[in-house]
Amino acid sequence: MPQSSKPPKPHAPAAGPPAPAAPTSADVARLAGVSRATVSYVLNNAEAVRISEPTRRKVREAAEELGYVPHAAARSLRAGHTRIVLLPTSHVPVGPLYSTFLNELQGGLRRLDYTVVQYGSLGLNGDEAARAWAELRPVAVISLGEITLSAHNVATLKRAGARAVITMGPVGVPGAHALVMDQQEVGAQAAAHLVQRGHRRIGVVVPEEEGLELFSAPRLAGARAVRGATTETVSMAYTEESAAALAARWRGLGLDAVFAYNDEYAMLLMRAFQDAGLRIPEDVAVIGADDLLLGRLLRPRLSTVQVEMPTGDRLAALVDRAVREPSEVTERHDLMVAAPVHREST
Repeated sequence: MPQSSKPPKPHAPAAGPPAPAAPTSADVARLAGVSRATVSYVLNNAEAVRISEPTRRKVREAAEELGYVPHAAARSLRAGHTRIVLLPTSHVPVGPLYSTFLNELQGGLRRLDYTVVQYGSLGLNGDEAARAWAELRPVAVISLGEITLSAHNVATLKRAGARAVITMGPVGVPGAHALVMDQQEVGAQAAAHLVQRGHRRIGVVVPEEEGLELFSAPRLAGARAVRGATTETVSMAYTEESAAALAARWRGLGLDAVFAYNDEYAMLLMRAFQDAGLRIPEDVAVIGADDLLLGRLLRPRLSTVQVEMPTGDRLAALVDRAVREPSEVTERHDLMVAAPVHREST
């Protein structure tokens, strides 16, 4: 008899063991010997209900033992809003000072029981970003200023449940709280220090890297506003080659000092000046900004503009207050103080 050409039927995969059921708040309550309401109050950090610290500890230990994690969506439905604070990721290298500040801010918000969500918004304009952010229903948005928001964008976010929109750019937005970092003051302090040290012809480094104009443009404007200083813009990329090229043509520029945007660019340029045979500060005085530790280890030690930032906990408290007490009246907070630090390079 001819053999059948039909392929054999595939065997159904063997059923594996059923997935273990996710622990519930009732399981936590039984293990801790408390009510489900107490579990909810403890794990949701309810401030209106007084619960003893031993009971809170028992509930947390039971939840950890069982691997219980509260359901964020259910929690949001009960509260009427999420606990998400949306923080768009930075598109540009902001440097160690600002990276530390943003890390502290996130830590402060977590300690206040917020969930910080970083959102990649590269390439989005204000309208696109506001709609994308609104989909996550954040209770607050902290915009770093790289995306220009409008009053319409702020209204879009608030309609989606955001109780507070906070901008950290140099220009305020109607409907949003403004956390202002005055970059002009950094440039002004740097140029004023050089003028006080007898330098009048000052080059101001403007980084070629895309996106840094958010910081470099106001720093340049601040330096230009200082009386007694003649400033010239000099562009430089954060590479050894670009620094060497600038150092090679420095003598022909007729400048006797440089505000090098920040300490990182200043250190790169100092090395290039020294390789080109220029003496610091005799031939060219150099000042940076941000007061990084490495600048104190150079020889000569780098003069700088020290930028005093608020603690992350302080800013987190401002965000928390804006969420708990939403208001149409917005506030402006100046976040930083800038002061020159004189060292050997000037």
